[in-house]
Amino acid sequence: MGVNDGVEEAVAAAFREEWGQVVATLIRVTGDWDLAEECAQDAFAQALDRWRRDGVPRRPGAWLTTTARNRALDVLRREAVGAQKLREVAVSARDEGPYNAYDPDSGDGSGVGDDRLRLVFTCCHPALAIEARVALTLRTLAGLTTPEIARAFLVPEATMAQRLVRAKRKIRNAGIPYRVPPAHLLPERTTGVLGVLYLLFNEGYAATAGADLVRANLSAEAIRLARVMARLMPDEPEVLGLLALLLLHDARSGTRVDASGDLVTLEDQDRTAWNTSEADEGAALLETALRRGRPGPYQIQAAIAACHTTAATAQETDWADIAGLYGELRRFVPSAVVRLNRAVAVGMAEGSDAGLALVAELEAEGELDTYHLLPATRADLLRRAGRTVEAADAYDRALALVENAAERRFLEKRLAECRSA
Repeated sequence: MGVNDGVEEAVAAAFREEWGQVVATLIRVTGDWDLAEECAQDAFAQALDRWRRDGVPRRPGAWLTTTARNRALDVLRREAVGAQKLREVAVSARDEGPYNAYDPDSGDGSGVGDDRLRLVFTCCHPALAIEARVALTLRTLAGLTTPEIARAFLVPEATMAQRLVRAKRKIRNAGIPYRVPPAHLLPERTTGVLGVLYLLFNEGYAATAGADLVRANLSAEAIRLARVMARLMPDEPEVLGLLALLLLHDARSGTRVDASGDLVTLEDQDRTAWNTSEADEGAALLETALRRGRPGPYQIQAAIAACHTTAATAQETDWADIAGLYGELRRFVPSAVVRLNRAVAVGMAEGSDAGLALVAELEAEGELDTYHLLPATRADLLRRAGRTVEAADAYDRALALVENAAERRFLEKRLAECRSA
């Protein structure tokens, strides 16, 4: 490997690890989101040349932050309107030194000094639409480009660009503070942040639409950001619970599709190919979270995932325990989707008829009429009971609703099996 290759790898690694911190620091000291991103990009571009010449610095994050901030100062010097901001940036730079990512005396009243945490909470402010929260989090903290985010969520690039512009404008015009919220708002706002990360992971783990079932870049970014949250809020059990949940799910992501990109069900996956290090880390985080004695929905979902990852074979899965956990989850998340998942677990634990009775209740209520997994669940329970004609009808209904190509192929395969039985 040449020197240049090593520098490019070092810059790429620094981008993954430091982008969010650099942008977050610049937003704090300049108050300008676009300028922060522009100067951060410039710093990483400079790194490619300067590090080849001078070598990779001992603290890449410090070098990048200082370079980006100097660039911001240069831009503000050229703009008369930036005179006051220039003075503020100069004071900030003098007060905090060349690089201080963790300043507990930050003066924002939160008692939490990490700029990334401020940025997470700002991106995920409840005044923003949920789509804007996810997009802004990916743009500012993960460093994804606008075209990459647009492709990830299957919208035109122009649409995503407008979404990002509107979100930044709303933060500016509404005076949304760049800070971790005060203590009395923290539980409510933390829940919103975790919800964005969970949504981001799920879109990568099981895409709602498009050709691919799994989009690893999205789930990887969600895990990375959840790790940041866990490092910065290690005493919050639901933060640990979310990270545990994501790791336990991601541990088997590599076996969810075959070489052709077709869906492989949980019971048919090769458990020896699961990522044991991720599974073990997730289980340890879950145990730590549960010891706090404050259970919540992410911890319960992580416990459900752990039931699957700890079963040596599909036949050894403790479905009764899973059904009980879904019953507990309903206390926190009384949604029809949670009830549908419980119906699956009950059907596996007590027999298809018990599960079908719960599915029938959901069908009568109508809340999941457009959700393809409702008829797909009925179809699977009927197939397991040997009622293949009824199962085929249910698979037909599921196919009329599904949007993901990989899931469609799976349902078509099941339908063909039922019709040939």
